[in-house]
Amino acid sequence: MNGLGQMNGEAMTDNSINNIELFLASAHEMADLSASEILPFFRREISVLHKDGKGIFDPVTDADRKSEQVIRSFLAEKWPNHSIIGEEFGQDIKDDDHCWIIDPIDGTRAFVLGSPLWGTLIGLNIQDRPLIGMMNQPFTGERFWASPNGAFARWGGSDHVLKTRDCQNISEAVITTTCPDLFATDTDRVKFDELRTHCRMTRYGGDCYNYCLMAMGHVDLIVESGLATYDIAPLIPLIEGAGGVITTWSGDSAVNGGQIIAAGSQHLHEEALSLLNKSST
Repeated sequence: MNGLGQMNGEAMTDNSINNIELFLASAHEMADLSASEILPFFRREISVLHKDGKGIFDPVTDADRKSEQVIRSFLAEKWPNHSIIGEEFGQDIKDDDHCWIIDPIDGTRAFVLGSPLWGTLIGLNIQDRPLIGMMNQPFTGERFWASPNGAFARWGGSDHVLKTRDCQNISEAVITTTCPDLFATDTDRVKFDELRTHCRMTRYGGDCYNYCLMAMGHVDLIVESGLATYDIAPLIPLIEGAGGVITTWSGDSAVNGGQIIAAGSQHLHEEALSLLNKSST
């Protein structure tokens, strides 16, 4: 894909093109529905479970589950032939080119701490290519979305066009990652640590919110590993639609997760990717 929505060949059907605004309207509806399920739990005393009971604490709450359930119910009625991949209830794969990718609360650790750096991720892939992406933060009243028509955000009662910052020199870059403990391997963490020595400033925390900050032009680099498709696929249209670049550490499509690097400009992406892959192992 050569930028958001610019699919080669016949990857995007005429029917899909005609339905872009309908798909986007559905994403907005699902964001509203999920918000009504999530907000009653935020900054309240709630039950928090450790998903698999081993390794790094991976919390899940009733807010996660109820949010995904209401989204799945909406899709079952509105787009019953579409596939769904969600963090909490797995895959429901249909014989169709359209697949909705759902992370009901990306940043559950932040959520249970009462921090607002979390959001609901809703994405639509067509033939495995991210077409629509949305991040909704109902507590702060912020919503970010992208389609082939561009990348936008809403806060303070106004809509805004998103544009990444064109940082040309890595020495001036702001780099982020959610948490050093969340890198998939010690080697990945070492590579990140070496890369960040070339940057002006490093900040930790943020989960999906970091990608929205990049789309707004406030963050230049994001480097992570161990991500699932529901962690990243809905954010790809936001980064690309705002003018940024997002791939794996090997330069391939980020749609399936794994080792992810996002940059606000093509030049910075190339420089950071080169340094990342030259780091000691």
